[in-house]
Amino acid sequence: MEPVTVATLKNFDALKSVPDEQLQWLIDACEDRILPEDSVFIKPDLPITGPHFIIEGELIAFISLNGSKRELGTFGPGNITGYLPFSRGKSSTVYMKAKGDLRILTYPTERIREMIRDQFELTQALVHVMSNRVREFTAFQQQNEKMMALGKLSAGLTHELNNPASAIVRDSVSLREHLRLEPKSFKKMIAIQMDSNHVDIVNDELFRILGETERPRLSLKEKTKREEELADWLDNEGIEDAYDMAENLVDFNFKVADLDNFKKHIPDAFMSAIFGWINTLLVTEKMVEDIQESSRRIAELVKSVKTFTHMDRGADKQYADIHIGIRNTLTMLGYRKKKGNITVVEDYDFTLPPVKALIGELNQVWTNLIDNAFDAMESNGKGTLTIKTEKDKEFVQVSIIDDGPGIPEDIRSRVFDPFFTTKEMGKGTGMGLEVVQRIVKQHKGSIKIKSESGHTAFVVCFPING
Repeated sequence: MEPVTVATLKNFDALKSVPDEQLQWLIDACEDRILPEDSVFIKPDLPITGPHFIIEGELIAFISLNGSKRELGTFGPGNITGYLPFSRGKSSTVYMKAKGDLRILTYPTERIREMIRDQFELTQALVHVMSNRVREFTAFQQQNEKMMALGKLSAGLTHELNNPASAIVRDSVSLREHLRLEPKSFKKMIAIQMDSNHVDIVNDELFRILGETERPRLSLKEKTKREEELADWLDNEGIEDAYDMAENLVDFNFKVADLDNFKKHIPDAFMSAIFGWINTLLVTEKMVEDIQESSRRIAELVKSVKTFTHMDRGADKQYADIHIGIRNTLTMLGYRKKKGNITVVEDYDFTLPPVKALIGELNQVWTNLIDNAFDAMESNGKGTLTIKTEKDKEFVQVSIIDDGPGIPEDIRSRVFDPFFTTKEMGKGTGMGLEVVQRIVKQHKGSIKIKSESGHTAFVVCFPING
């Protein structure tokens, strides 16, 4: 085995500018060792050793989630890992294992103070490695969590958009078929002979009723009673398809008195033809209304996505109504609410002033907390989610409360740890609450947990004025 030289370490990007004598000092202070394939030399909760300089071979970093391995990355020659000068982390959160035979130089951790005191450029280079590591890991966390949030939202949007989109397709096909039957009604209408004044009155009365925007919500009993009244009236007048027609008339809030008004201006011989024409118009109107409602729903969902991500705004903090973000999040996760048979109670203090915050980031907080609450209540088959907002002096306080089984006391202190999760493999990364805590701290706020069986509250508090 050829000895490690200064020239070997100069191949490390991080060490290129370190003086040769300091690199030689490092080589003399390090242990040069070979780790056989699959050797695990860093484990969670054990003290971090090193720094370690990879000379040959590769190192795999991974975490274990519920007995399954999740790989985080592979590091080859020229990489530096392990403990670094001024690092505040004392124990590892990941596993590191040799991939093939691994040759590393390991610097004794207990001599870090000596390096800091005597080897300025070397220390500076390793601190730069640490700052890059923090930046890259933070970017990895953010990207990973955003992808998880995107996965949750895309699943929700698939469910939410599918229904109105399908309704538009279904109604447009039905409308086309309906319109193809119009020649039959048209032929009957052409044969009608009526005074033009009476035609105007019938027309005006019809569109007056259609123009009513506030239609009363009838109970099933009230609707059935009115349908029977209208069907009897139509049947007594010898009008065809009386019972089918009555259902449509009730949907548009027709009453017996309205039918009496029409009768005053329609010759008896043409009653069936004109009411058939009215019914045809109502069916068309109803289909168009359904298409409009489905289109409006799609437009609202698209608007919710835009507002949720804040993709039309800058990256700086802005003043905004916090309730808009929370409600948009509930819209995006609406399918989870239906699927879990969840009742949502919105207890908002609408006197709260606009909050200065990174709204897109806060929406990630609400997504994770609400999604976790839905998960917690899943085992019950139903549940109640309560979202409460209130003002606490110069702070806004948001509480996300579920009535699930609660968080056991022995793991409560660990739920914000990176990679910690109680969910089965594939359902969680263990990064959600860690990201929540980081975003809340970024807003100079705090997050607390209050949990017992049947009541778990995540309470987020941060300054109103940023």
